[in-house]
Amino acid sequence: MRGSELIGSLDFAALRAGYRDGAFDPEAVVRAVYARIARRGSDHVWIDLVPEADALAHARALGRWTDASPPLFGLPFAIKDNIDLGGRPTTAACPAFAYVPTRSAPAVERAVAAGAIPIGKTNLDQFACGLVGSRSPYGAPSSALHPEYVAGGSSSGSAVAVAAGLVSFAFGTDTAGSGRVPAAFNNIVGLKPTRGVVSTAGVVPACRSLDCVSVFAATCDDAWDVLAVVQGSEPGDPYGRGAPPLVAETLPATFRFGVLAPGDLQFLGDAEAERLHHAARARLEALGGTPVVIDYGPFTEAAELLYGGPWVAERVAPFTDFLAAHPEALHPVTARVLAGATRHSAIDAFQAQHRLAVLRAVTAATWRTIDVLALPTTPTIFRHVDVEAAPLARNADLGLYTNFVNLLDLAAVAVPAGIDARGLPVGITLVGPALSDARLAALGAALHRTADVTMGATGHPLPPPPVRAPGTYGLPIAVVGAHLTGMPLNHELTGRGARLVGATQTAARYRLYALEGTVPPKPGLVRVSAAGAPIAVEVWDVPMAAVGSFLAGIGAPLGLGRLELADGSWVTGFVCEPWGLSRAVDITAYGGWRAYKKAAS
Repeated sequence: MRGSELIGSLDFAALRAGYRDGAFDPEAVVRAVYARIARRGSDHVWIDLVPEADALAHARALGRWTDASPPLFGLPFAIKDNIDLGGRPTTAACPAFAYVPTRSAPAVERAVAAGAIPIGKTNLDQFACGLVGSRSPYGAPSSALHPEYVAGGSSSGSAVAVAAGLVSFAFGTDTAGSGRVPAAFNNIVGLKPTRGVVSTAGVVPACRSLDCVSVFAATCDDAWDVLAVVQGSEPGDPYGRGAPPLVAETLPATFRFGVLAPGDLQFLGDAEAERLHHAARARLEALGGTPVVIDYGPFTEAAELLYGGPWVAERVAPFTDFLAAHPEALHPVTARVLAGATRHSAIDAFQAQHRLAVLRAVTAATWRTIDVLALPTTPTIFRHVDVEAAPLARNADLGLYTNFVNLLDLAAVAVPAGIDARGLPVGITLVGPALSDARLAALGAALHRTADVTMGATGHPLPPPPVRAPGTYGLPIAVVGAHLTGMPLNHELTGRGARLVGATQTAARYRLYALEGTVPPKPGLVRVSAAGAPIAVEVWDVPMAAVGSFLAGIGAPLGLGRLELADGSWVTGFVCEPWGLSRAVDITAYGGWRAYKKAAS
């Protein structure tokens, strides 16, 4: 086994290739990560590091890569320090508030269960209150591309950790833009899911009704791979969406993208940011997009409600007792922001809620004319001294194009738009309706690849796009028995306009049974903890409009669940409830239903 000196980029494609080739193992990656962190010294990125010995033990337990390895195998990751990591302190950048949770947040649990390795907790604007990344007693991280410029907030440390090549991905949170602004300032991707798609249980709230867990990564494809694993509601989470799993999509051939009229675009005198924004819009057209000018007024009005309205009181609501007992614990700028909570009454809150409902209805009409909205992530980037001179004004400037997104229940992805003539990063954000996350990620990935940038501050080029099952047409569904090509029920797919994506196998974690009494004969596929095997399947792309009727025709003990494929990806597919196996025959040794039927004929 060669050493950690061979480990370059930590993007998913590079690490997976190294693991598959045997060039290194997870322990070598962990050693390389901690060495890089040590070399950077006091960069204000970390609030708490997992002891290296613990991370190495975690890596050792993963073993070596196999075709059955979980989807995030051996990927080191960071966690914003308002998200719980079991057994490590959560501070929200307020030492007096610190506590040690016994359980990790669901997003962290799912990432770890999928093979990712937690490295530590990252710095943030205190209580996730800010877009600058400077409001922390643990110091102010700088953009990974220039030490004089802020990293953006509130998820400052998470973004720098990815951009500097210290981790493969990082969790942030996003209420007003905290998962997008730091991405722009560090030349990386910030994926802000639809509210409720990822559980916010185990997250210190900023505005509980608006908060999202976001993902920072070097590429859109990497960020999507994380979202695919961590999405899903948590029992008892009142803000969970309970939506069907999001499925990866491919770039549509044509699309309409909303743009702002010249009078609505502001760059605060930053001609380079303006130039790169218009260049990115031109590249969207080259990808098949048609620009459509929209009325930005209702979006702006919604944005103004966040800090100009009673939502600032929601930021204080969870901490009233703590703040009363520890007023000295707040960062001075955070204290100034939260002091505004007392200006608003219950009447103000209801009036703002009613106005927001109107604005949601008004802006909903926009999505009938466009598929995606293309905005500057920020109008410009500021130096530390600029923020120190006018912290509230500069923060407001950075939220110009971000504050409305969660209020209007939208999804967004921030991607690099280019590096300007000064060597500073510029970002563009794609915004879409709720649950349009997959479309945004696909378009963001294509746009990112046209930007002529490297990954973060690492100098490593973007990897080629991964091969994925297409999902723009509908929902990819893996079939294992009577719905296979040439089998008796295949017409239930072809008759609904489904298209065959291809034949493959499951991960080596399943057993296949011939069920008794089904007409026509059908198999049952069950995931097992040991003695599993790969089973032949076909993946079909089913139009979304036909998924409901297809599901309604599936009889017990069969149903649709999540299947792990041999390449580590997960798709919707046929599974069997264990009670249906009482008189079934184990046919796993045949490797699939078609081979079994051929042997039995």
